[in-house]
Amino acid sequence: MPDGSNAIAQPVAAGSGLHSAGCRLSLRPSRPAMIAFVTDAATEQAVSDGVTDVIPGEADVRRGGIRAAIGAMKTAATPSILIVDVSGDDQPLEALSELANVVEPDVCVLVLGEVDSVEVYRKITRGLGADDYLPKPITPDKVSRHVAAMAVGKAASGDVQGGGFVVFTGVRGGVGATTLAVNLAGHLGVTLRRHTVLLDPDLHFGDASFLLNVAPGPGLRMALESPDRIDALLAERAAQPAAERLHVLAGEDVPPAEFNYAPAGATQLMAALRRRYNFIVADMPCRREPLLLDLLAEPSQRVLVMVPTLASVRATLRLMPAAAGAAAKAKRPVVVLNRVGVPGGMKRREIEDALGFKVDVAMPDQPRKLGAAATMGELAIDGRSGIHGGILELARLVGSGGGLTAGLGGVSAAASKRRPGWRLFRRTS
Repeated sequence: MPDGSNAIAQPVAAGSGLHSAGCRLSLRPSRPAMIAFVTDAATEQAVSDGVTDVIPGEADVRRGGIRAAIGAMKTAATPSILIVDVSGDDQPLEALSELANVVEPDVCVLVLGEVDSVEVYRKITRGLGADDYLPKPITPDKVSRHVAAMAVGKAASGDVQGGGFVVFTGVRGGVGATTLAVNLAGHLGVTLRRHTVLLDPDLHFGDASFLLNVAPGPGLRMALESPDRIDALLAERAAQPAAERLHVLAGEDVPPAEFNYAPAGATQLMAALRRRYNFIVADMPCRREPLLLDLLAEPSQRVLVMVPTLASVRATLRLMPAAAGAAAKAKRPVVVLNRVGVPGGMKRREIEDALGFKVDVAMPDQPRKLGAAATMGELAIDGRSGIHGGILELARLVGSGGGLTAGLGGVSAAASKRRPGWRLFRRTS
């Protein structure tokens, strides 16, 4: 066996993830090089001695196992290397799943445990995607060799698969897709404290950033025009903080300003964002432009937003997959019926009869609530809002159907195990 609140919070400093070539120590000043959580004195001493010569500064080794790590990572910056001890935990795999929900996707994870088993090693490394598993007792030399490999980028053998990508598209203009994208991103980043970025690739007419009272900047356009310069650090600096774990990546050009999009820009941008964020939520206009078409090839889950009108039904049907059969059903976008109950609108049953299938989520018409939130640059998902339940259901759907992180308002760890090809942590092989 190998050695194995409704208002947006004040912005805080945040930074980039690591490079996909391996797990190197981050250049971000606010990101710790390494944090270890161990359960006993002997392991604490072995880890402290083992990392002395390979990690800069004083070793941050804390007493406490996987549960202590989960509690700390809910509020603290994710280190480049995280060592966690699962000894004594009754459900270590479920605990590691929960840990994956609160750390950045590119973190290198070294798991320590009491069980010396090839099966356990495979479940933790190949199943969950941790970089390595070491059975106890451990020695300083063993820790040093594994941590040194992580620090220079040799531990991981695959690229970062990273965060899930959810694309919102309004089937027609003015159906509320931007509002729903903003509030789902807010739920993930502010309420659930997942590392989340809201992406608005519409450089001319996008207004997602303004719904969060965040000014767009030039970084997105610069990145897409020069994909060879895109890395996690550039993507991080281009995104503006709306909350501690909610960033906004948007631009603002005055039409008809020319945008010299480079064909590889979307792929490079998404690779950088996946290394840094658990979730990328995009507000995507329904237009056939090179950038938008490239981004539509990337998502884990697409969400179509419609309203209760015949024109909206027609547009929805035109955007559904043309292929028939089980494959098409598996790839079907999540369909959200927005503004249910709007005066003059069709009934939900009439909409579903016209579509030929049931809508996945229904959102009530709340023009005053949403209008006030938009004016103030706030989220509209407090417990008193009618869209709160719809956003929770939407989070569950994109979590279970899009290969995203478990635990989204009810998605269980067991459900995550049914998603082939996806890893909780950074490894893909």
